[in-house]
Amino acid sequence: MRPDAFRIERFFAEYEFRAPYLLCASDLESMTVGELLALEPGAADRLGGLWLGYTESTGSPALREAIAGVYETISPEDVLVHVGAEEAIFAFMNAVLAPGDHVIAHAPAYASLHEVARSIGCEVTPWPAEEAAGWALDVDFVARSIRPTTKVVVVNCPHNPTGYLMPRDDFRALLELADRRGVIVFSDEVYRFLEYDEADRLPAACDASELAVSLGVVSKSLGLAGLRVGWVVTRNRAVLRAMAEIKDYLSICGSAPSEFLAELALRHRDVLLRRNLAIVRGNLEMLDAFFGRHHDRFAWRRPKAGPVAFPAYLGPEGSDRFCAELRDRAGVLLLPGSLFDHGNRHFRLGFGRRDLAAGLERLEEHLRGVRAPA
Repeated sequence: MRPDAFRIERFFAEYEFRAPYLLCASDLESMTVGELLALEPGAADRLGGLWLGYTESTGSPALREAIAGVYETISPEDVLVHVGAEEAIFAFMNAVLAPGDHVIAHAPAYASLHEVARSIGCEVTPWPAEEAAGWALDVDFVARSIRPTTKVVVVNCPHNPTGYLMPRDDFRALLELADRRGVIVFSDEVYRFLEYDEADRLPAACDASELAVSLGVVSKSLGLAGLRVGWVVTRNRAVLRAMAEIKDYLSICGSAPSEFLAELALRHRDVLLRRNLAIVRGNLEMLDAFFGRHHDRFAWRRPKAGPVAFPAYLGPEGSDRFCAELRDRAGVLLLPGSLFDHGNRHFRLGFGRRDLAAGLERLEEHLRGVRAPA
């Protein structure tokens, strides 16, 4: 079977590089190659001397060691590097699932986290985030939904698009439930380390469960989307072997310069994370003030982690029309909630970049010319 069109990515392909004000990006403020190399003496010379041959299909040994260092129980042999997180998701689903299998998937979510499984011929049960409860997830729902054919539970925390973060006890209960039933938890952790309160940080699923698979990437928390380096980490060696075989039909191996730069970034991740968290926290204060001024137009639920949120637009025309008019008249790009298959009320707002203030100012100019909801 063929996946349906990836509507979020088609939307970005059409508008991302045309809209002057991008207020829906899911990544963080990036940097130049020179700025990254300046973090470590001699790095520029080593990059200049890098051999541009093929890399190891599992990822360079130095990069896998750097990735393993992010986790508590992981060795480099537990790491499989991919070209971005999207390839890793596709490889995992195709390595683990078969037609007729059952998947329980966090919803709303980035489409590939459920659509790839559906395209394989799996039955996918959405695991709904409850807006009235702060986008919370009910672990008991998973317990009720598991079947003999259930192979995978997909969870994304910190969450895209709502910024939700599960309580630690709920996350552990999910992993223990899945382990008892022999179900793999595929844990999208691309925003891990962007918790506003470090005490809220969840353990990596791969550290807490030998069956679970953790997904990571340098695009999000580290802000290095142009490197296109992602990975999965798991102590489940059967999954890693099967994914490596699928990867042979995809990228085969990564880019040597990208892997070199990603390794460098991971060695200095504390510097990058401090910078990016400072941007996110400052922008979040701006958003609190903005939504306070416009409480008659929007319902604002403050996220707990990450650079995205999922406010509701209160106008009668709905968020699809609001976002389209804002884009066409003001050049401000928001991501309608309908692209997450979540109705015509919400929109994704991204606030991980330094240019948020200019975009918000343009948005407010637009609002001054639009009648407020009654």
